[in-house]
Amino acid sequence: MTVTHLSRQVVHAPQPLRLALLSFLAALLAVFLTIPASAAKIDDQFRAWLQSDLWPDAKAKGISKSMFDAAFTGIKPNLDLPDLVLPGEKPKTPQKQHQAEFGSPGAYFAEKTVRAVTSGGRTREAANARTLTAIEKRYGVPGEILLAIWGRETGFGAAKMPYDAFEVLGTKAFMSTKKDFFRTELLAALEIVERGLAPVGAMKSSWAGALGQPQFMPTSFLKHAVDFDGDGRVDIWNSTPDVLASIANYLVHYGWVRGRGWGFEVTVPESVSCSLEGPDQGKRISQWAAMGIKRVGGKAFPASELKTEGFLLMPAGRSGPAFIATPNFYVLKEYNTSDLYALFIGHGADRIAHGDQNFSGSWGPVGDLHRSDIAALQRTLKAKGYDVGSADGLPGFKTRRSIGRWQEKNGQAATCFPDAGLVAALK
Repeated sequence: MTVTHLSRQVVHAPQPLRLALLSFLAALLAVFLTIPASAAKIDDQFRAWLQSDLWPDAKAKGISKSMFDAAFTGIKPNLDLPDLVLPGEKPKTPQKQHQAEFGSPGAYFAEKTVRAVTSGGRTREAANARTLTAIEKRYGVPGEILLAIWGRETGFGAAKMPYDAFEVLGTKAFMSTKKDFFRTELLAALEIVERGLAPVGAMKSSWAGALGQPQFMPTSFLKHAVDFDGDGRVDIWNSTPDVLASIANYLVHYGWVRGRGWGFEVTVPESVSCSLEGPDQGKRISQWAAMGIKRVGGKAFPASELKTEGFLLMPAGRSGPAFIATPNFYVLKEYNTSDLYALFIGHGADRIAHGDQNFSGSWGPVGDLHRSDIAALQRTLKAKGYDVGSADGLPGFKTRRSIGRWQEKNGQAATCFPDAGLVAALK
Protein backbone atom coordinates (compact mmCIF):
# COMPACT_ATOMS: atom_id res chain seq x y z
CA MET A 1 0.00 0.00 0.00
CA THR A 2 1.42 3.38 -0.94
CA VAL A 3 1.59 6.38 1.40
CA THR A 4 -0.92 8.21 -0.86
CA HIS A 5 -3.49 5.42 -0.59
CA LEU A 6 -3.01 5.28 3.16
CA SER A 7 -3.58 9.04 3.52
CA ARG A 8 -6.91 8.75 1.68
CA GLN A 9 -8.09 6.08 4.10
CA VAL A 10 -7.22 8.24 7.11
CA VAL A 11 -9.80 10.87 6.11
CA HIS A 12 -12.69 8.36 6.37
CA ALA A 13 -11.54 6.54 9.52
CA PRO A 14 -13.15 6.96 13.00
CA GLN A 15 -11.49 9.57 15.25
CA PRO A 16 -9.30 7.23 17.43
CA LEU A 17 -8.27 5.17 14.45
CA ARG A 18 -7.65 8.35 12.46
CA LEU A 19 -5.23 9.60 15.12
CA ALA A 20 -3.39 6.28 15.18
CA LEU A 21 -3.16 6.20 11.41
CA LEU A 22 -1.93 9.80 11.30
CA SER A 23 0.82 8.92 13.79
CA PHE A 24 1.81 5.90 11.74
CA LEU A 25 1.80 7.97 8.56
CA ALA A 26 4.03 10.58 10.16
CA ALA A 27 6.49 7.93 11.31
CA LEU A 28 6.49 6.32 7.89
CA LEU A 29 7.18 9.63 6.17
CA ALA A 30 9.98 10.29 8.65
CA VAL A 31 11.61 7.00 7.65
CA PHE A 32 11.32 7.83 3.95
CA LEU A 33 12.83 11.27 4.52
CA THR A 34 15.57 10.25 6.96
CA ILE A 35 17.23 7.40 5.05
CA PRO A 36 18.23 9.33 1.91
CA ALA A 37 19.06 12.39 3.95
CA SER A 38 21.34 10.33 6.19
CA ALA A 39 23.06 8.70 3.21
CA ALA A 40 23.45 12.08 1.57
CA LYS A 41 24.96 13.44 4.76
CA ILE A 42 27.53 10.64 4.85
CA ASP A 43 28.34 11.27 1.18
CA ASP A 44 28.93 14.96 1.95
CA GLN A 45 31.13 14.08 4.95
CA PHE A 46 33.10 11.67 2.77
CA ARG A 47 33.74 14.30 0.08
CA ALA A 48 34.82 16.78 2.73
CA TRP A 49 37.13 14.18 4.27
CA LEU A 50 38.71 13.43 0.92
CA GLN A 51 39.61 17.06 0.29
CA SER A 52 40.51 18.27 3.78
CA ASP A 53 41.98 15.13 5.35
CA LEU A 54 43.21 12.67 2.70
CA TRP A 55 44.34 15.03 -0.05
CA PRO A 56 47.13 16.73 1.99
CA ASP A 57 48.68 13.30 2.71
CA ALA A 58 48.30 12.23 -0.91
CA LYS A 59 49.88 15.47 -2.13
CA ALA A 60 52.81 14.97 0.25
CA LYS A 61 53.38 11.54 -1.33
CA GLY A 62 53.58 13.03 -4.81
CA ILE A 63 50.04 12.32 -5.99
CA SER A 64 48.81 14.88 -8.52
CA LYS A 65 45.47 16.61 -7.98
CA SER A 66 44.22 15.47 -11.37
CA MET A 67 44.97 11.83 -10.58
CA PHE A 68 43.47 12.16 -7.10
CA ASP A 69 40.26 13.59 -8.49
CA ALA A 70 40.10 10.97 -11.25
CA ALA A 71 40.40 8.14 -8.69
CA PHE A 72 37.42 9.42 -6.70
CA THR A 73 35.16 10.60 -9.53
CA GLY A 74 31.70 9.23 -8.80
CA ILE A 75 32.90 7.37 -5.71
CA LYS A 76 30.59 7.23 -2.70
CA PRO A 77 30.92 5.24 0.53
CA ASN A 78 29.72 1.66 0.12
CA LEU A 79 27.63 1.14 3.25
CA ASP A 80 27.19 -2.58 2.50
CA LEU A 81 30.83 -3.39 3.29
CA PRO A 82 31.55 -5.19 6.58
CA ASP A 83 33.21 -3.75 9.70
CA LEU A 84 32.08 -0.16 9.17
CA VAL A 85 31.56 2.43 11.88
CA LEU A 86 29.17 5.19 10.85
CA PRO A 87 30.32 8.75 11.62
CA GLY A 88 29.57 9.59 15.23
CA GLU A 89 29.03 5.97 16.28
CA LYS A 90 31.23 3.57 18.25
CA PRO A 91 32.39 0.15 16.98
CA LYS A 92 30.05 -2.73 17.79
CA THR A 93 30.59 -6.49 17.81
CA PRO A 94 28.07 -7.94 15.34
CA GLN A 95 25.72 -10.35 17.11
CA LYS A 96 25.88 -12.77 14.18
CA GLN A 97 29.66 -13.01 14.37
CA HIS A 98 29.54 -13.22 18.16
CA GLN A 99 27.19 -16.20 18.07
CA ALA A 100 28.57 -17.93 14.97
CA GLU A 101 29.50 -21.56 15.46
CA PHE A 102 33.11 -22.59 15.09
CA GLY A 103 33.09 -25.70 12.92
CA SER A 104 35.56 -28.54 12.69
CA PRO A 105 38.83 -27.60 10.97
CA GLY A 106 38.13 -30.55 8.69
CA ALA A 107 35.39 -28.55 6.95
CA TYR A 108 38.10 -26.30 5.52
CA PHE A 109 39.41 -29.28 3.56
CA ALA A 110 36.20 -30.32 1.84
CA GLU A 111 37.19 -32.58 -1.03
CA LYS A 112 35.25 -30.52 -3.56
CA THR A 113 37.22 -27.40 -2.61
CA VAL A 114 40.62 -29.08 -2.50
CA ARG A 115 40.09 -30.98 -5.74
CA ALA A 116 39.12 -27.80 -7.61
CA VAL A 117 42.55 -26.41 -6.72
CA THR A 118 44.51 -29.60 -7.36
CA SER A 119 42.92 -30.59 -10.66
CA GLY A 120 43.05 -27.01 -11.90
CA GLY A 121 46.62 -26.75 -10.71
CA ARG A 122 47.77 -29.82 -12.63
CA THR A 123 46.14 -28.53 -15.81
CA ARG A 124 47.90 -25.19 -15.49
CA GLU A 125 51.14 -26.82 -14.44
CA ALA A 126 51.34 -28.47 -17.85
CA ALA A 127 50.24 -25.34 -19.70
CA ASN A 128 52.77 -23.11 -17.91
CA ALA A 129 55.66 -25.55 -17.45
CA ARG A 130 58.33 -23.30 -18.97
CA THR A 131 57.24 -20.27 -16.94
CA LEU A 132 57.10 -22.25 -13.69
CA THR A 133 60.55 -23.72 -14.29
CA ALA A 134 62.00 -20.25 -14.89
CA ILE A 135 60.32 -18.86 -11.76
CA GLU A 136 61.53 -21.71 -9.57
CA LYS A 137 65.05 -21.26 -10.93
CA ARG A 138 65.01 -17.56 -10.05
CA TYR A 139 63.11 -17.59 -6.76
CA GLY A 140 63.42 -21.14 -5.44
CA VAL A 141 59.68 -21.57 -4.80
CA PRO A 142 58.18 -24.80 -6.21
CA GLY A 143 55.61 -24.32 -8.93
CA GLU A 144 53.00 -26.40 -7.13
CA ILE A 145 53.05 -23.95 -4.19
CA LEU A 146 52.43 -21.02 -6.56
CA LEU A 147 49.63 -22.90 -8.30
CA ALA A 148 47.94 -23.79 -5.01
CA ILE A 149 47.94 -20.15 -3.89
CA TRP A 150 46.71 -18.96 -7.29
CA GLY A 151 43.91 -21.51 -7.24
CA ARG A 152 42.90 -20.82 -3.67
CA GLU A 153 42.90 -17.03 -4.00
CA THR A 154 40.97 -16.50 -7.22
CA GLY A 155 40.30 -19.88 -8.85
CA PHE A 156 43.25 -19.31 -11.21
CA GLY A 157 41.91 -15.89 -12.11
CA ALA A 158 38.31 -16.98 -12.71
CA ALA A 159 36.92 -15.16 -9.65
CA LYS A 160 35.40 -11.82 -10.50
CA MET A 161 36.67 -8.66 -8.85
CA PRO A 162 33.43 -6.66 -8.75
CA TYR A 163 34.52 -3.72 -6.62
CA ASP A 164 36.24 -0.46 -7.40
CA ALA A 165 39.37 -0.43 -5.21
CA PHE A 166 38.99 3.27 -4.48
CA GLU A 167 35.40 2.77 -3.38
CA VAL A 168 36.36 -0.06 -1.02
CA LEU A 169 39.57 1.45 0.35
CA GLY A 170 38.08 4.93 0.51
CA THR A 171 35.04 3.72 2.44
CA LYS A 172 37.13 1.72 4.89
CA ALA A 173 39.74 4.45 5.38
CA PHE A 174 36.91 6.86 6.15
CA MET A 175 34.68 4.75 8.40
CA SER A 176 35.95 1.25 9.23
CA THR A 177 37.22 -0.38 12.39
CA LYS A 178 40.76 -0.33 10.89
CA LYS A 179 40.95 3.19 9.48
CA ASP A 180 44.74 3.54 9.73
CA PHE A 181 45.40 0.26 7.95
CA PHE A 182 43.09 1.11 5.06
CA ARG A 183 44.34 4.69 4.83
CA THR A 184 47.83 3.32 4.21
CA GLU A 185 46.46 0.95 1.57
CA LEU A 186 44.42 3.73 -0.06
CA LEU A 187 47.47 5.97 -0.38
CA ALA A 188 49.38 3.01 -1.88
CA ALA A 189 46.58 2.49 -4.42
CA LEU A 190 46.86 6.15 -5.42
CA GLU A 191 50.61 5.67 -5.82
CA ILE A 192 50.02 2.71 -8.15
CA VAL A 193 47.98 4.83 -10.57
CA GLU A 194 50.21 7.88 -10.18
CA ARG A 195 53.25 5.85 -11.19
CA GLY A 196 51.41 4.49 -14.19
CA LEU A 197 51.55 0.91 -12.94
CA ALA A 198 47.82 0.54 -13.59
CA PRO A 199 45.10 2.87 -14.91
CA VAL A 200 42.32 3.99 -12.59
CA GLY A 201 39.77 1.89 -14.46
CA ALA A 202 41.77 -1.31 -13.93
CA MET A 203 41.84 -1.00 -10.13
CA LYS A 204 39.26 -3.69 -9.46
CA SER A 205 39.39 -5.46 -6.13
CA SER A 206 37.72 -7.79 -3.67
CA TRP A 207 35.44 -6.48 -0.92
CA ALA A 208 38.59 -6.08 1.22
CA GLY A 209 40.48 -4.05 -1.38
CA ALA A 210 42.80 -6.86 -2.53
CA LEU A 211 43.97 -6.56 -6.14
CA GLY A 212 44.31 -8.92 -9.04
CA GLN A 213 44.74 -12.67 -9.30
CA PRO A 214 47.19 -12.99 -6.39
CA GLN A 215 44.92 -10.80 -4.20
CA PHE A 216 47.65 -8.37 -3.16
CA MET A 217 46.81 -5.40 -1.02
CA PRO A 218 48.18 -2.22 -2.67
CA THR A 219 51.23 -2.02 -0.38
CA SER A 220 52.08 -5.63 -1.29
CA PHE A 221 51.65 -4.78 -4.97
CA LEU A 222 54.21 -1.99 -4.66
CA LYS A 223 56.66 -4.22 -2.73
CA HIS A 224 56.31 -7.57 -4.47
CA ALA A 225 54.60 -7.40 -7.89
CA VAL A 226 57.04 -8.04 -10.75
CA ASP A 227 57.11 -7.95 -14.54
CA PHE A 228 58.07 -11.50 -15.49
CA ASP A 229 56.75 -11.65 -19.05
CA GLY A 230 59.07 -8.85 -20.13
CA ASP A 231 56.46 -6.52 -21.60
CA GLY A 232 57.64 -3.58 -19.51
CA ARG A 233 54.71 -3.42 -17.10
CA VAL A 234 53.48 -5.26 -14.04
CA ASP A 235 50.07 -6.82 -14.66
CA ILE A 236 48.69 -9.03 -11.88
CA TRP A 237 45.21 -8.83 -13.44
CA ASN A 238 45.91 -10.46 -16.81
CA SER A 239 49.49 -11.81 -17.11
CA THR A 240 49.96 -15.34 -15.78
CA PRO A 241 53.80 -15.03 -15.63
CA ASP A 242 53.49 -11.78 -13.66
CA VAL A 243 50.91 -13.34 -11.30
CA LEU A 244 53.00 -16.44 -10.53
CA ALA A 245 56.34 -14.62 -10.23
CA SER A 246 54.78 -11.97 -7.98
CA ILE A 247 53.53 -14.66 -5.60
CA ALA A 248 57.01 -16.22 -5.57
CA ASN A 249 58.65 -12.85 -4.93
CA TYR A 250 56.25 -12.26 -2.03
CA LEU A 251 57.15 -15.59 -0.41
CA VAL A 252 60.88 -15.01 -0.87
CA HIS A 253 60.56 -11.60 0.77
CA TYR A 254 59.14 -13.32 3.86
CA GLY A 255 61.89 -15.90 4.05
CA TRP A 256 61.06 -18.86 1.83
CA VAL A 257 63.88 -21.40 2.21
CA ARG A 258 64.98 -22.76 -1.15
CA GLY A 259 65.10 -26.55 -1.30
CA ARG A 260 62.71 -27.21 1.61
CA GLY A 261 59.07 -28.13 1.49
CA TRP A 262 56.37 -26.95 3.90
CA GLY A 263 56.16 -30.00 6.18
CA PHE A 264 55.21 -33.65 6.71
CA GLU A 265 52.14 -35.40 8.06
CA VAL A 266 53.13 -37.45 11.11
CA THR A 267 51.83 -39.62 13.92
CA VAL A 268 52.38 -38.30 17.44
CA PRO A 269 52.53 -40.86 20.28
CA GLU A 270 50.67 -40.17 23.53
CA SER A 271 54.04 -39.69 25.23
CA VAL A 272 54.55 -36.46 23.26
CA SER A 273 52.39 -33.64 24.58
CA CYS A 274 50.28 -31.71 22.10
CA SER A 275 51.17 -28.62 24.13
CA LEU A 276 54.60 -28.67 22.43
CA GLU A 277 52.98 -27.15 19.34
CA GLY A 278 54.02 -23.79 17.93
CA PRO A 279 56.65 -21.90 15.92
CA ASP A 280 58.47 -20.88 19.11
CA GLN A 281 59.02 -24.49 20.26
CA GLY A 282 61.02 -25.84 17.37
CA LYS A 283 63.39 -28.79 17.53
CA ARG A 284 65.65 -30.50 15.06
CA ILE A 285 63.58 -33.00 13.12
CA SER A 286 65.93 -35.72 14.34
CA GLN A 287 64.88 -34.80 17.90
CA TRP A 288 61.20 -35.09 17.07
CA ALA A 289 61.92 -38.47 15.50
CA ALA A 290 63.80 -39.59 18.60
CA MET A 291 60.68 -38.74 20.65
CA GLY A 292 58.70 -41.24 18.59
CA ILE A 293 57.14 -38.96 15.99
CA LYS A 294 57.02 -40.72 12.61
CA ARG A 295 56.00 -39.79 9.09
CA VAL A 296 52.78 -41.41 7.97
CA GLY A 297 52.87 -44.30 5.55
CA GLY A 298 56.14 -45.68 6.90
CA LYS A 299 58.24 -43.07 5.11
CA ALA A 300 61.44 -41.81 6.68
CA PHE A 301 62.20 -38.13 7.03
CA PRO A 302 64.61 -37.06 4.27
CA ALA A 303 68.22 -37.22 5.48
CA SER A 304 68.68 -33.58 4.44
CA GLU A 305 65.93 -32.56 6.87
CA LEU A 306 67.07 -34.34 10.01
CA LYS A 307 69.45 -31.60 11.17
CA THR A 308 67.05 -28.79 10.30
CA GLU A 309 64.40 -27.23 12.52
CA GLY A 310 60.79 -28.40 12.49
CA PHE A 311 57.69 -27.46 14.46
CA LEU A 312 54.81 -29.52 15.82
CA LEU A 313 51.48 -28.56 14.21
CA MET A 314 48.16 -30.01 15.44
CA PRO A 315 45.32 -27.86 14.07
CA ALA A 316 42.61 -29.86 15.85
CA GLY A 317 44.70 -31.02 18.79
CA ARG A 318 44.39 -34.75 19.35
CA SER A 319 41.22 -34.80 17.22
CA GLY A 320 42.86 -34.40 13.84
CA PRO A 321 45.94 -34.96 11.68
CA ALA A 322 49.34 -33.87 13.00
CA PHE A 323 52.34 -32.44 11.18
CA ILE A 324 55.96 -31.43 11.51
CA ALA A 325 56.10 -28.09 9.76
CA THR A 326 59.18 -26.39 8.35
CA PRO A 327 59.85 -22.63 8.47
CA ASN A 328 58.28 -22.42 5.01
CA PHE A 329 54.91 -23.25 6.56
CA TYR A 330 55.10 -20.00 8.50
CA VAL A 331 56.11 -18.15 5.33
CA LEU A 332 52.82 -19.38 3.83
CA LYS A 333 51.06 -17.93 6.86
CA GLU A 334 52.40 -14.52 5.85
CA TYR A 335 50.05 -14.76 2.87
CA ASN A 336 47.10 -15.40 5.16
CA THR A 337 47.58 -15.59 8.92
CA SER A 338 45.66 -18.84 9.34
CA ASP A 339 47.14 -22.24 10.17
CA LEU A 340 44.38 -23.86 8.09
CA TYR A 341 45.09 -21.64 5.08
CA ALA A 342 48.80 -22.47 5.13
CA LEU A 343 48.01 -26.17 5.58
CA PHE A 344 45.54 -26.04 2.68
CA ILE A 345 48.22 -24.56 0.43
CA GLY A 346 50.82 -27.12 1.48
CA HIS A 347 48.40 -30.02 1.14
CA GLY A 348 47.10 -28.74 -2.19
CA ALA A 349 50.65 -28.35 -3.49
CA ASP A 350 51.48 -31.94 -2.48
CA ARG A 351 48.44 -33.21 -4.34
CA ILE A 352 49.25 -31.17 -7.44
CA ALA A 353 52.74 -32.66 -7.46
CA HIS A 354 52.01 -36.24 -6.40
CA GLY A 355 48.33 -36.96 -7.04
CA ASP A 356 45.12 -36.68 -5.06
CA GLN A 357 45.61 -38.35 -1.72
CA ASN A 358 43.98 -37.09 1.44
CA PHE A 359 45.48 -36.82 4.91
CA SER A 360 46.09 -40.14 6.64
CA GLY A 361 44.72 -38.78 9.91
CA SER A 362 41.01 -38.02 10.18
CA TRP A 363 39.31 -34.97 11.61
CA GLY A 364 37.40 -35.85 14.75
CA PRO A 365 33.97 -34.56 15.83
CA VAL A 366 35.15 -31.20 17.13
CA GLY A 367 33.57 -27.81 16.71
CA ASP A 368 29.93 -26.73 17.07
CA LEU A 369 30.80 -24.30 19.86
CA HIS A 370 29.81 -20.67 19.64
CA ARG A 371 32.74 -18.35 19.06
CA SER A 372 31.53 -16.47 22.11
CA ASP A 373 32.02 -19.66 24.19
CA ILE A 374 35.58 -20.09 22.91
CA ALA A 375 36.30 -16.40 23.53
CA ALA A 376 35.05 -16.76 27.11
CA LEU A 377 37.29 -19.81 27.55
CA GLN A 378 40.23 -17.80 26.20
CA ARG A 379 39.57 -14.96 28.63
CA THR A 380 39.42 -17.41 31.55
CA LEU A 381 42.71 -19.05 30.57
CA LYS A 382 44.30 -15.62 30.14
CA ALA A 383 43.15 -14.63 33.63
CA LYS A 384 44.87 -17.78 34.92
CA GLY A 385 48.16 -16.68 33.34
CA TYR A 386 48.07 -18.58 30.06
CA ASP A 387 49.06 -16.96 26.78
CA VAL A 388 46.15 -17.60 24.41
CA GLY A 389 46.99 -14.89 21.89
CA SER A 390 43.81 -12.97 21.11
CA ALA A 391 40.46 -13.77 22.75
CA ASP A 392 38.73 -13.79 19.36
CA GLY A 393 36.84 -17.07 19.56
CA LEU A 394 39.23 -18.81 17.16
CA PRO A 395 41.52 -21.48 18.67
CA GLY A 396 44.96 -20.71 17.27
CA PHE A 397 48.09 -22.55 18.34
CA LYS A 398 48.53 -20.45 21.50
CA THR A 399 45.01 -21.27 22.63
CA ARG A 400 45.38 -24.94 21.70
CA ARG A 401 48.57 -25.50 23.65
CA SER A 402 47.30 -23.43 26.61
CA ILE A 403 44.30 -25.75 26.78
CA GLY A 404 46.69 -28.71 26.79
CA ARG A 405 48.81 -27.22 29.56
CA TRP A 406 45.74 -26.48 31.69
CA GLN A 407 44.46 -30.03 31.16
CA GLU A 408 47.80 -31.55 32.15
CA LYS A 409 48.06 -29.32 35.20
CA ASN A 410 44.61 -30.45 36.30
CA GLY A 411 45.23 -34.16 35.84
CA GLN A 412 43.42 -34.52 32.54
CA ALA A 413 44.57 -36.06 29.29
CA ALA A 414 45.65 -33.22 27.03
CA THR A 415 43.47 -32.81 23.91
CA CYS A 416 44.60 -29.26 23.04
CA PHE A 417 41.23 -28.29 21.57
CA PRO A 418 38.11 -26.68 23.05
CA ASP A 419 34.98 -28.72 23.68
CA ALA A 420 31.74 -28.21 25.57
CA GLY A 421 33.02 -29.97 28.70
CA LEU A 422 36.10 -27.78 28.80
CA VAL A 423 34.04 -24.62 28.35
CA ALA A 424 31.81 -25.67 31.25
CA ALA A 425 34.78 -26.59 33.47
CA LEU A 426 36.43 -23.23 32.95
CA LYS A 427 33.33 -21.09 33.51
